[in-house]
Amino acid sequence: MVRQPQRWGGPARRAPVCGRPGGLRLGLTLAPGMRVGLFGGSFNPAHEGHAHVAATAIERLRLDRLIWLVSPQNPLKAAHQTAPLAERMAGVAAFTGRREIVSDLETRLGVTYTIDTVRVLKARFPGVQFIWIMGSDNLAGFHRWRGWTDLLRAVPVAVISRPGALLQSRLGPAARRFPHARLPSRQGPVLARAAAPAWMFLRGPLHKASSTAIRAQKGMQPDASMGPRIGL
Repeated sequence: MVRQPQRWGGPARRAPVCGRPGGLRLGLTLAPGMRVGLFGGSFNPAHEGHAHVAATAIERLRLDRLIWLVSPQNPLKAAHQTAPLAERMAGVAAFTGRREIVSDLETRLGVTYTIDTVRVLKARFPGVQFIWIMGSDNLAGFHRWRGWTDLLRAVPVAVISRPGALLQSRLGPAARRFPHARLPSRQGPVLARAAAPAWMFLRGPLHKASSTAIRAQKGMQPDASMGPRIGL
């Protein structure tokens, strides 16, 4: 039997693979009405560019909390080039402030895809206003994520400018698919209350740090499968 190639951008499951969200301790304390940013990634390793995205989101979106969702393994990245979870979480912690949380939620849930993570969080914290946070370098490949259209219809999305992908991201499939849902950046403080699909592009000073460059400096061999996370 010939196996069909996996289509990472295909339809998402309608229920989290972990089952009922109430059956697990998520390690988060969130109150109804909070504006909470979800910033996912393998963070392999975390760097000042990530910290810049987080700080920009907190300030421009008036977030009460920002959760760094450190993924167990990016399906689009080689497992042998991903540092252990504890090491990556410690690296993230070095960049966090008082309103930021470092979480291994996806490991606790046993999920791989962002859409599953978001569905669990919305079910567990129905009064919390979540926003998915990403750098513009990830928006360019957002259409490769499993259930990316479902994600855009589930929560508002904020895209923070990153070097090297400004034009490509704004002209990419995701931006072209949802042009009507784009809000002006001046509405950042109220994005959390917007009905999805809703997204905006936030410009700011660019920070050139990248995980790829850091790995190269450490002598790690580049891998052709490196790409944006399907739960970043």
